[in-house]
Amino acid sequence: MFSLSIQSIQFTIEIIATFAFALSGIIAGIKKRMDLVGLCIVSGVSAFGGGTLRDVLLDRRPFFWVSHSTWLWGLITLCLLAMFFMRERHITLTEKAIQIPDALGLGLFTALGTQIALGLGMPAIVAALMGMMTAVFGGVLRDICCNEIPKAFNDHQPYAVLAFLGSWVLIGLSALNLPEWLTLLLSASFTTLLRWLAIQFKWKLPGQKSALKN
Repeated sequence: MFSLSIQSIQFTIEIIATFAFALSGIIAGIKKRMDLVGLCIVSGVSAFGGGTLRDVLLDRRPFFWVSHSTWLWGLITLCLLAMFFMRERHITLTEKAIQIPDALGLGLFTALGTQIALGLGMPAIVAALMGMMTAVFGGVLRDICCNEIPKAFNDHQPYAVLAFLGSWVLIGLSALNLPEWLTLLLSASFTTLLRWLAIQFKWKLPGQKSALKN
């Protein structure tokens, strides 16, 4: 019989998603040849940015990374290990190296943010937006810190759209009264899989042609 509480499952998912987004931030920082301070900041905003925005908007205190401050030490340790490991082995990082952990974090944070909002009694549309913000905002901050236009806004690949869709999958499954752990797992897998397919098959969203002329 499944005996773990939903709080334990949410905590586990939050750890995995935080690690995945922190790793994407580290990879982005190393590609930009940042020092240790830069790596820690970029990985930190990647890992904690979306969840912090969610907690601010939902008025949840303390913030999830404040109540688990050991994560901050873990993040610093991860940055140190990654910097020296990749430098010693002269690993060449590609764009896809960021996309893999980013896709995992997208799915997990989408499901987690949506379920937290539902648990606080938020309307479905608010919960869907909270799930999307939790998943997307960390990557937006990561790209800004790396002096890039956020990929979620300009690469025309479905990203925020997939998070928003994944949020509604969790909302729909919750309406069926399925176990909370199962709705988390299914919706997170759905969003991650869609993001992976979008990367593999280069799905594109329609873009807006510029009306400006030279």
